[in-house]
Amino acid sequence: MSVDHDLVRRLRAQVAERLNTARRRDDVAGRAPMSAADERQFARSLVVQVLEDHARAEIEAGRVPAAAREEEAVAAAIGAALFGVGRLQPLLEHPDVENVDINGHDRVFVSYADGREELHEPVADSDEDLVELVQVLAANVGLTSRPFDAANPQLDLRLPDGSRLSAVMGVCRRPALSIRRSRLGTASLADLVGSGTMTEDLARFLRAAVRARKNIMIAGSTNSGKTTLLRALAAEVPPHERIVTVERALELGLDRDEAAHPNAVAFEERLPNSEGLGGVTMAELVRRSLRMNPSRVIVGEVLGDEIVTMLNAMSQGNDGSLSTIHANSSMEVFNRIATYALQAEEHLPVEATHMLVAGAIDFVVFLRKQNTYHAGGSLQRSVASVREVTGVDGRVLSSEVFAAGPDGTALAHAPISCADELEAAGYTAPVLARWSA
Repeated sequence: MSVDHDLVRRLRAQVAERLNTARRRDDVAGRAPMSAADERQFARSLVVQVLEDHARAEIEAGRVPAAAREEEAVAAAIGAALFGVGRLQPLLEHPDVENVDINGHDRVFVSYADGREELHEPVADSDEDLVELVQVLAANVGLTSRPFDAANPQLDLRLPDGSRLSAVMGVCRRPALSIRRSRLGTASLADLVGSGTMTEDLARFLRAAVRARKNIMIAGSTNSGKTTLLRALAAEVPPHERIVTVERALELGLDRDEAAHPNAVAFEERLPNSEGLGGVTMAELVRRSLRMNPSRVIVGEVLGDEIVTMLNAMSQGNDGSLSTIHANSSMEVFNRIATYALQAEEHLPVEATHMLVAGAIDFVVFLRKQNTYHAGGSLQRSVASVREVTGVDGRVLSSEVFAAGPDGTALAHAPISCADELEAAGYTAPVLARWSA
């Protein structure tokens, strides 16, 4: 059902004004502020009030008020504008939407799970309204309020449904957003086998690697499924272990699944305030995580100087760590890590970084993304390579123990040096598959 967005905007402003009046009244009276749940419930009652006032005004003006279904749609849109994602809500509720890219309020490109890409209707009435929508989200989502304005033109957020939002303004002609949908709240290796991302044999190998407390780095390009695979590997961590996750914007949500991970803590990078104070970097959070008695440390995505701290943690007894990194192949991961380490505060030379990698990482898992929709196919993600780190000799030495088979999905390719440890954790390596590369 179509909604009058002008009406939604007017009524939302009335609800927001009444809500702010109630907040000020509580503050003057010395009452504790409402909890988030109480405030939402109170806002719902305010929505009912403004809708009743609007219907009364329509009758007094000689017009027919909205029908019950129309009122329900307007009420839902007001709620989404106040506490949700406004006119983006239908896209985030669509089961097949994977990504939403916005280049200004009326240039909305939607990517679907089957590989389709379509131009969607506007999600705001103007670029200013789009910026306001992002500002509302930034103020209400996450552990702390995050600014999005001329002085803070970049923003990363995890939305309530688990999707990841990245926004910029001021550095491009119009405000731009990218939303990476989190279509799987939880994921398992069995799910990934079912979707064709990996074979059953590879799933057994990865399950054993997690249980054997091997340090695993997941690599791939943007939107290749790294976070989903990370969640699936984390699902194999026994529930009695204490997990500390470190992320730029909360996305993994392991601490929310108390049944699977009853003892989990999620750290989120904190940006400095307008005076440049109060910031907590990823590297600082990784260091702090080591003082929190973790069984395992999981770093959502390595993008900078936290790599040195993380590798030190992996090589100093915190076995079983997991992380993701952007790379175009499993072999390229080592050079990417060396580049990050060179830019870090420690300024590690390449040779020192390679020694650190060899002592820290056990396996690199590489995901490949292939979109063949326009040729009659679909979007397919698959594990194409697993590389075991075996030592260092001026550079990182490794062996590709699983390599892409005829269909692109990784098959057993070479002996595994820690096969006895994996066998103790439940994995018996098969006779190597015979196929021509």
